Amino acid sequence: MNYELSQKFYFEAAHTLRREIDAEGSRRIHGHTYHAQVFVRGTPDPVTKMIVDLGFLRREIERVRDLLDHRFLDEIPELGAATIESLCSFIFQEISASVPSITKVRVERAASGDACDLSV
Repeated sequence: MNYELSQKFYFEAAHTLRREIDAEGSRRIHGHTYHAQVFVRGTPDPVTKMIVDLGFLRREIERVRDLLDHRFLDEIPELGAATIESLCSFIFQEISASVPSITKVRVERAASGDACDLSV
């Protein structure tokens, strides 16, 4: 049997964006509350009965959250342009090295109704 497990977290951060539509507000420093969710998939270990220890997953998520929370995202070189898509990629890259069973990252900005899913 294959199971999917997920863990949610949030972070608050500011950024700027260079864009053509809604350009004026996007180019000024502004912030969002982001809600993210990390998904792992697999077969539970026969001994532990877990796909991944949730304590370990939470620790890795907290490490990544600390890189993003209350930060100016433009100052994170590995992120590139601080789009919702690049946040998905950044979170995936940061967590997948230690949690290889990660299959999806979702990032939402609930206040504006925006969401992005990165699936592998």
